[in-house]
Amino acid sequence: MSLSDKLTYTDSTGSQSNLKETLDFNSYYEENAGRLIINPEEARIELGDGVASRLKLTKDGKKVLWPQPTDSPLDPQNWTEREKTIHLLILILVSIVPDFESGLGIAALFPLARQFNTNVNVINNVTSNWSIFLIGIGGIFAVMAMRKFGRLPVLFWTQLLGLAFLIGCTFAPNLSTFAAMRCLNSFFATTPQVTGLFVVTDLYPFHQQAKKINSWTLGFIISPFLSPFACGFLAARQSWRWVYATGCFYSLSVLILMALFMKETMYDRTLKPVPEPETKGLRNRVETLVGITGWKMAKYRAPWKRIVTDPVRIVWRPHVLPVLIFEAAIFGFGIGINVTNAVFLGEPLPLGYGFDAIIISALYATPIVAVLIGEVVGHFLNDWIMERGIRKNSGVHEAESRFWACYLGVPLFICGFLVIGASFQNHLPLAAIIMGWAIAEFSIMIMTVVVADLLYGEVSALVTLARILGGFAVAYYQVPWAAKYGAIQTYGVEAAIVSGLFLLFIPLIQLKGASFRKRYSL
Repeated sequence: MSLSDKLTYTDSTGSQSNLKETLDFNSYYEENAGRLIINPEEARIELGDGVASRLKLTKDGKKVLWPQPTDSPLDPQNWTEREKTIHLLILILVSIVPDFESGLGIAALFPLARQFNTNVNVINNVTSNWSIFLIGIGGIFAVMAMRKFGRLPVLFWTQLLGLAFLIGCTFAPNLSTFAAMRCLNSFFATTPQVTGLFVVTDLYPFHQQAKKINSWTLGFIISPFLSPFACGFLAARQSWRWVYATGCFYSLSVLILMALFMKETMYDRTLKPVPEPETKGLRNRVETLVGITGWKMAKYRAPWKRIVTDPVRIVWRPHVLPVLIFEAAIFGFGIGINVTNAVFLGEPLPLGYGFDAIIISALYATPIVAVLIGEVVGHFLNDWIMERGIRKNSGVHEAESRFWACYLGVPLFICGFLVIGASFQNHLPLAAIIMGWAIAEFSIMIMTVVVADLLYGEVSALVTLARILGGFAVAYYQVPWAAKYGAIQTYGVEAAIVSGLFLLFIPLIQLKGASFRKRYSL
């Protein structure tokens, strides 16, 4: 039965009515995000001429716009390309903040151990691992606040608090204070990583979202490597406090850009009518930034009970939970590489290479270049997969078609991890480490974009939490495991886990995803 047939019902008088003539496009988009009609001709077949004639299309008339823009200039879908691009660029810069600040601990790992009279494993266990864990937890609360009060004020206040706690890290007199400040910084600074998917989907129609999400994803995937690369050279010559001061300067810079140029992108298009702002001009900008506008709009939005319970209601569903577990393994083991490679490279023989801070910092250019290449490839690959899927499916996009990129990503993931493991165990030349690390990060970039495209909006916090739960504990066991049994076994088992999860979940979701969505979606 087509959707056109389903949109007819019999009322209490026994007469038939056609829901197609009164179809709410905004509700339709939210309820059918996993299956969207992109081709206008297919829309006529499924929705009927009456509805199809009211659909807004791209300028060339070849694609249906989802979500359907309103006629209001306040609708972010109607903003100019210049405004949208500025927002996306600032969003990428601010999305770098959480993991950039987390990665400062890698650059300062050995100096911190000397400062507080301990070893690098204690520094990782007490500060790095728990701060990484709180990045995931903070994202859940950030999404709850954003759904109630808007994107911009939550982003602004959390980044301001994150900056305050990073300043606390910079001047911490002892390890306990440093650990507390670092954990609090991570809890608040994480917000951009769950804001990005919201903002991209607020600004851009569906057919443009894959490329824009790919660009945004570049920011937070590359960010953990930027700080070890850039600040490692600084840590080799100056106090570790200057490393954290650098993070403070960067965070302050993006906070200023956010306050000056970003606007609220949350537009309550499902409300009839959409409430107009009570103020205009500079006053409206200030009130929106600090949350006064969001506080006034909160009464129109979902109640707190629903906001708080939605993550629990969503997470168990068969088209969501397997994807979260898969992403937890992919990105989690990637976090493990980032945190522990500095240990393997810096520890003396026989465990590590015994390199100094300069060489270690230079090697962190490897994942940066790999992620940039992944951005270029993914920019075209994901779009090509989407367009091909739409053509094969009679002009309809099915969300599960994006998983074809994983058939490229998983073999590369296995190859990269095995090369890294062999390099560390057998002390192969630096070229082997660089090659394995680059291949692994390239694959992570490709597959993370797939998950981000598939599970967007409110689910973004669960994606972030899954990544963190999969990775925060890796540093606890990876180095001791490799020291006892060899790095090939360590990295080989991690690659095997990802392979097993891929075989277990991805083909099943591709086959049954549509029926899962139909039966289990909220």
